[in-house]
Amino acid sequence: MSERLSVSVVICAYTERRWADLQRAVESLYAQHTPPDQIVVVIDYNHELFDRARREFSRADVVENVDTKGLSGARNTGIEHAHGDVIAFLDDDAAAHDDWLARVVEHYRDDSVTGVGGYINAMWPSPRPRWLVPEYDWVVGCSYVGLPTTTKDVRNLIGANMSFRREVFAKVGGFSDTLGRIGVLPAGCEETELCIRARTENPKIRLVYDPSAIVDHYISVDRLDLSYFLARCYREGISKAGVAQLSDTNKALENERTYVWSVLPRAAWRELRRGAPATALLVYVGVALAGVGFVRGRLPRRRR
Repeated sequence: MSERLSVSVVICAYTERRWADLQRAVESLYAQHTPPDQIVVVIDYNHELFDRARREFSRADVVENVDTKGLSGARNTGIEHAHGDVIAFLDDDAAAHDDWLARVVEHYRDDSVTGVGGYINAMWPSPRPRWLVPEYDWVVGCSYVGLPTTTKDVRNLIGANMSFRREVFAKVGGFSDTLGRIGVLPAGCEETELCIRARTENPKIRLVYDPSAIVDHYISVDRLDLSYFLARCYREGISKAGVAQLSDTNKALENERTYVWSVLPRAAWRELRRGAPATALLVYVGVALAGVGFVRGRLPRRRR
């Protein structure tokens, strides 16, 4: 590819409680070795935050979400305002390493690559909970044990560190507003469903995970609580059921089968060997709650 690709980076925010995090996220983009051509900050139905962001981030395009409330709708609004050949997404509580965008864009020199994601490094506000095994770091939105350790094609990318050619949205549409977070509701999987939809439309596309393209994800204190872990696992099951309803069930769960039957048993055995039976048990409690959530998500919704 001889011509340089332009890049837009979309950051979505919904609460002033994360103002310092949002500032850090935007500043990390200004500090890139290869700066983005455009930064789009989308504010999700919070007029006070919108006014503050518009005053503070004069070099960015600050817009209000005009789509469905929640992360999916905010990202779709960002896509509408982005003009780059590549549209990247960074969470409002994440900060990109200064070579992040350069490493991401390098992969797009291959025309078969449709999307690129990278490693999401957990930044704990205090020592990480001993009961939270690294295989479950997806619960706090970070890369986890079980992901590739070298650059590799994957089924789907993770929301805090992902990018796509803009043409994919023109072909398959944006993120499903029936999935994803709304405020603090610990749901997800909207990026998984988008990636499956894109691959269904064109099975030849490549989604690349490069662990050298790093962002730091700052974990809030509320996510260190056991109750958050339990709720997140349950909601993940519900979200996976939503993905299965919107796409082929086998594609929706192919990675999860390997994770449940291979990755997690090794985690539980490791915890037993180090004398932590309660942590080993919690590994399977998380699986059980996700299973319950999946069954609940597959049930027909009650009519009002």
